Amino acid sequence: MPLISWMLFGLFIGAIARLLYPGRQDIGFFRTMLLGVAGSFFGGFVVYLINGGAPIQATGWIGSMLGAIAVLAIALRYQRSHS
Repeated sequence: MPLISWMLFGLFIGAIARLLYPGRQDIGFFRTMLLGVAGSFFGGFVVYLINGGAPIQATGWIGSMLGAIAVLAIALRYQRSHS
């Protein structure tokens, strides 16, 4: 059950990040889900750098969205520079 919860949370956060990030992103359903999950862990890592705690942790809604937007921006820049 936790895996399904992570997948749904990742899909929701990834979709919001894609809506908030300007421009077109050519990623599908599965990548949007992975974007949200990766964003949550990236946001958690940033919180760890600021506050301490566990280095690998998920974060809340806002941290997850900000992390997903950051992951999306990094991925798109990497993709554009290598194409």
